[in-house]
Amino acid sequence: MVRWSLNDLVEALAPVEAELVQSNTTGFGDTDDIPIDGVTIDSRTVEPGDLFVPIVADRDGHDFIAAAVAAGAVAALVQADHQSQASELTDPDGRPVPAVVVTNTDQALLLLGKAARNRLNAQVVGVTGSVGKTSVKDLLTAIGSAHTTTHSNLASFNNELGVPLTLLGAPLDAGIVIIEMGARDVGHIELLCGIARPTIGIVTAVAAVHTEIFGTIAQVAQAKGELVEQLPEEGTAVLNADDPLVMAMASRSGAKNILSYGFGAADVRVSDVVVGPNLRPTFTLTTPVGSASLQLGVAGAHMAGNAAAAAAGAIAAGVPFDAIQEGLVSPVLSPHRMDLFTTDAGTAIINDAYNANPTSMRAGIDALIALEARRHIAVLGVMGELGSSEAEDHVAIAGYARERGVEVIAVNAPLYGERCSHAVDVDTALQILGELGHNDAVLVKGSRVAGLEKFVDRVVGRDGLRNG
Repeated sequence: MVRWSLNDLVEALAPVEAELVQSNTTGFGDTDDIPIDGVTIDSRTVEPGDLFVPIVADRDGHDFIAAAVAAGAVAALVQADHQSQASELTDPDGRPVPAVVVTNTDQALLLLGKAARNRLNAQVVGVTGSVGKTSVKDLLTAIGSAHTTTHSNLASFNNELGVPLTLLGAPLDAGIVIIEMGARDVGHIELLCGIARPTIGIVTAVAAVHTEIFGTIAQVAQAKGELVEQLPEEGTAVLNADDPLVMAMASRSGAKNILSYGFGAADVRVSDVVVGPNLRPTFTLTTPVGSASLQLGVAGAHMAGNAAAAAAGAIAAGVPFDAIQEGLVSPVLSPHRMDLFTTDAGTAIINDAYNANPTSMRAGIDALIALEARRHIAVLGVMGELGSSEAEDHVAIAGYARERGVEVIAVNAPLYGERCSHAVDVDTALQILGELGHNDAVLVKGSRVAGLEKFVDRVVGRDGLRNG
């Protein structure tokens, strides 16, 4: 589906004084005839017909413009301080490729995101919180897809780059667009809301996560609450009734509609949670639009709470109850999130290696010990961005595991202290782990920087994969 012409782009980028270069020498004729089918900042993901936006960060994206054009990009943004490259772009056949010169490509991408949002006639759902936001996004995507065209961000594309890219990638006929919103400081979510203009906002939790950045849990609450502050009056704030700091945001909301969810008294409630041998929770879901008992299609008792959040968001978006049930029974989560599989040797592996904080660590350990096994092992990486409590939090998690009979192997994470085995790298961890059998269960979890998905790959390569 053609989304843009080059003239559309230049018009959207007027606030940064965009200038179209080579428009009369491209060989494509009038710029209205140059369709732009997609936008990417990664030259490795370019599809024919894309616009390439080079971002200047640890690496300068301008160094990859030629690769993007060779892969099929039909135009590129170029930052003004790289303007000489604008007149040098040619496709594999030697034809000049048009460039749009802007002052700053980061700001230009935000403006393109705003323009993309203006083209959508969809319920836009913002999701934030200290824990659970990616899982809630994934569950809500599954629910929405059972009812209407639904689009959401890939993986954790939840910042000032990921949010506009998500909007730019949304189908024009989307009924629901779901955008995860992270925060690296107070004011960040407000910025993202200015781009996405959510009509529904879901806040999952406020916890002592990223305190290295925010300093205090009060600052975390202030930042996360910016989502509900930015909602329109006719919008809906979906709040976790089990978290007092989240429910306190009701008074800050710009929306007149408040929908609560949780395990206790709430508008959308989960109860009678029972975890089966596959770790998938069965529970009763009670909502204003219907009630049912169901088995969630993903592992972990804590996922029942995320299911309630997703169901509440879906209700706010007008999704019928039968679609809510259908989506929860068979969702697909982002990679490395409570992915339970069995090796050829019969060992149960929980791959939750994407992210970690004290709250999610405890939930992962609880899921591990719910598995019937002779030996429970947690292979843990560092938890990042915990600030002054970093050492205390790591020691507490090691203690929490050991008190429940879980062996802990800390990979390049000395802060876990003396109550565990320590491995300097994946190879050492595998040696400590030893031979695994059908009576063993392993949790693999750490912050993204720990890279423990490599450990999972090595276990699968060593022991084989029965199902996954």
